[in-house]
Amino acid sequence: MNDHPTPAQSAIRLGLITGVIAYFIWGIFPIYIKSVGAVSAMEIMAHRILWSIPFGALILTFRRQWPEVLGALGDKRVLFMLALAAISIAANWYIYVLAVLDGRVLEASLGYYINPLMYVAAGVFILGETLRKAQIVAVALASAGVLTLTFGAGIFPLTSILLAVLFTAYGYIRKTTNVGAMPGLFIEVCLLSPIALIYLIWLIKAGNAVFLSGDFGMDVLLVLAGPVTVIPLVCFALAARRLRLSTLGFLQYIGPTLQFALGIYFGEKFTLYHAICFGLIWTALAIFSVDAARAGKTIRPVTRAV
Repeated sequence: MNDHPTPAQSAIRLGLITGVIAYFIWGIFPIYIKSVGAVSAMEIMAHRILWSIPFGALILTFRRQWPEVLGALGDKRVLFMLALAAISIAANWYIYVLAVLDGRVLEASLGYYINPLMYVAAGVFILGETLRKAQIVAVALASAGVLTLTFGAGIFPLTSILLAVLFTAYGYIRKTTNVGAMPGLFIEVCLLSPIALIYLIWLIKAGNAVFLSGDFGMDVLLVLAGPVTVIPLVCFALAARRLRLSTLGFLQYIGPTLQFALGIYFGEKFTLYHAICFGLIWTALAIFSVDAARAGKTIRPVTRAV
């Protein structure tokens, strides 16, 4: 008997490992943001963008993907779509970082729980798709959850909605643009880099930057903004090529679940209305996931962008 795994089994195993790593890093990302809590959201954003470039370049070199980058740069349509994607992801990143710094990790996690259902809404309003009965029930339950939080606790989860909408827009753009995950992200951060660089230089000259202010440990943490942005993306890309999309669809809940747990750990306010809201959305996701599996379709996981 041969106990060695087949190449297919090894590929699936690697896909599961890298997929879990990607979603785990995204899930505990609030810990990193809290560790640089003395830094403004805009400065954190600038470092995420700028330090993703050299680290991303190393990954592209290792994976020999420079031809794909050059090909995308030579295609005006692809470049235009990536510019739109860059705007969407930059806004998503900023809102997420700001939410964590403001102590609203629970609200941020709610946005990523809502995200799969936002794809359904996009399919209806943009692609003219027809909802199945289970999908209608799932959307209704999620809407009831949001309304409960809005009218019960008096908190309209604007951050959650914006994160879900922006990430759905980003996912839709990337899904319809013929470029790989890492080459696409590299071009996106390059497009954003002039603004980030100008802002950081201005901040340093004005004496308002935390970076290079004498705290070497903080400088290291800010430089690490590049790797913690790029590494989970690479792991996701490896997983996406080896796993069924339905498997990735279920794995994607690792991220917001860890964020939810961290929000509780950080002592954020969690009322009865929050419990009802999350309970309704979890029920909606369960119905949605089972329906997707039965229909032979999938929750559409795309590159997370927190």
